[in-house]
Amino acid sequence: MKMLINVAETVVADALRGMAAAHPELTVDVENRVIVRRDAPVAGQVGLVSGGGSGHEPLHGGFVGPGMLSAACPGEVFTSPVPDQMVRAAAAVDSGAGVLFIVKNYTGDVLNFDMAAELAEDEGIQVAKVLVNDDVAVTDSLYTAGRRGTGATLFVEKIAGAAAQEGQSLERVEAVARQVNESSRSFGVALSACTTPAKGSPTFDLPPGELELGVGIHGEPGRERRAMMTSREIADFSVNAILEDLSPRNPVLVLVNGMGATPLLELYGFNAEVQRVLTERGVAVARTLVGNYVTSLDMAGASVTLCQVDEELLRLWDAPVRTAGLRWGT
Repeated sequence: MKMLINVAETVVADALRGMAAAHPELTVDVENRVIVRRDAPVAGQVGLVSGGGSGHEPLHGGFVGPGMLSAACPGEVFTSPVPDQMVRAAAAVDSGAGVLFIVKNYTGDVLNFDMAAELAEDEGIQVAKVLVNDDVAVTDSLYTAGRRGTGATLFVEKIAGAAAQEGQSLERVEAVARQVNESSRSFGVALSACTTPAKGSPTFDLPPGELELGVGIHGEPGRERRAMMTSREIADFSVNAILEDLSPRNPVLVLVNGMGATPLLELYGFNAEVQRVLTERGVAVARTLVGNYVTSLDMAGASVTLCQVDEELLRLWDAPVRTAGLRWGT
């Protein structure tokens, strides 16, 4: 497989050096693998720290900045960061108001963030944790006990980040993050497998004429494989799978997310079908975001995430944000 890299062993470090050069508003510690907003710690603000294996960009490093994360810890490709990274990040962003760890539900991430929370508290840092587990496709997977954390991570990081930016307390920021997670559901579809730099070939076998319904962001198996379907059929299956588990009474945020190799031309066409299904099901849409945000290297495919919002969550979603991967407002 052709890749725009030097050698597999330096892919993450090379990307971090490039990120540092492109974004002087960030402090990027390449050696210790920590990305921090340059103005951290911000007096009176709760620090938000997240992280996970690389290969899902712009998640998480691309979401560091005002109105979103205070710091992110990138691991090796599809590999959890280690507790030392998380403790270093927590110390860098703690203003005395406490730190919230936002953790996707993958076994390695959960174990390492739990250990980091204990170590940080030993250093006098108040830590709270929120687990993101929004994927309705499967209950358990290769890397997870319970539901996987996927697209809702963006919603949690953005909305909780806005609450922290306003100076809300750790208890309140944690409660907002939990509310967003509990109000969110996702479903993903793969049209092709992804390729890790270390392996240099597809990580799983997906024949050209088939797709994987309910795939995970590391290529974990979903509910079933079928012959290739149209965008309309995929939208019907994906949205209905979500609505079997979520019955929104309020309007929803919609994320139509690319897995890394699907062009916007296709994603916007897919969004049209997602919106059609929601209209047919009587679900009101408050806001829609389309693009590659929670990716899986070069996987072709898409995921849909819905988050039911009240007026307060919608206000926090609309609040200004300035990060490498998400930016709006003043």
